[in-house]
Amino acid sequence: MKRFFFVLCVMVLCMVMVVPAAMAKAKKIRFSHVVSVNTPKGWAANEFANRVNKALEGRYKVVVFPNAQLYGDNQAIEALSAGFIEMAAPSSAKFIGSIPALQLFDMPFLFPRIQTVHKTVDGSIGDEIRAMFKERGLGIKLMTFWDNAFKQFSSNVRPLLKPADFKGVKFRIMSSDVLEAQMAGLGGVGLKLPFAEVYNALEQGVVDGQENTASNIYTKKFHEVQKYLTFSNHGYLGYAVIMNQKFWDKLPPDVQATINKIMMEVTALERQKAIELDKEQGALIRDYAKKGGKLQIFDLTPEQTAELQKAMKPVHDKFSDTVPPRWVEAVKAMK
Repeated sequence: MKRFFFVLCVMVLCMVMVVPAAMAKAKKIRFSHVVSVNTPKGWAANEFANRVNKALEGRYKVVVFPNAQLYGDNQAIEALSAGFIEMAAPSSAKFIGSIPALQLFDMPFLFPRIQTVHKTVDGSIGDEIRAMFKERGLGIKLMTFWDNAFKQFSSNVRPLLKPADFKGVKFRIMSSDVLEAQMAGLGGVGLKLPFAEVYNALEQGVVDGQENTASNIYTKKFHEVQKYLTFSNHGYLGYAVIMNQKFWDKLPPDVQATINKIMMEVTALERQKAIELDKEQGALIRDYAKKGGKLQIFDLTPEQTAELQKAMKPVHDKFSDTVPPRWVEAVKAMK
């Protein structure tokens, strides 16, 4: 009997030692992003991680770092290229230095609806963009594009309803020359600041306003440090989901196939989730304005929209050397 218990204890001890060892073999895929979990990108990153971890259990494990826990967007691209992380999902505007043509997605009032964006990234323009990543030797593999939604304007100076209202107002913008020109065309000033610094910059008066989607505004509480918010839908905000190319190339073919399949599935779900969260969190911002009385909400009339579109139209021509005009014309021709 004593021998039986001795053998049993040895077996249990071996099992305890073997399980952690097996788990330790799972290679980490570190996925860094800058937004909250309850945003389209935050939700999709977690969904992608859960599905990959289940499918590749014991071999690979995706670990998500939200809210700029590791890096801001610009730093994440550099860290990914250097191999310090394996995945990131920066806004398309962050590639101004390496793939400046991606500023297509920053063009004001270019995309009339979210389906137009999908036709763009899923079609020949998307293929050309993927080729650019590959040809330029960035060490970055473009996996796909994820949506957020269309952006809205906010300010602490005055309501933003016509071009004259923007005069002299300082706006935080992403690191995009197109967005800087957009604000200048309206008479405002665009200041490029990291996303993680926006709340403090608004609260401390470093900037007067910002442009962002409802999910980013709500989850980061920008609406709590702004007096006026205009639902303008003037520009699209989306993300390039990227992976370190060397890491990808070393993955076994079956792992690559699994990750690609899951990425396609999650991207389809993310697009729907983005629509749902934009509507839901936009409603929450409106509720906050009604109940708190500290924020005023404005919706543009068709006439006001047309006036802003006219003021921003020169931006499309100004960047014809950066963003291929045939891309812009192709988007405008989409039904």
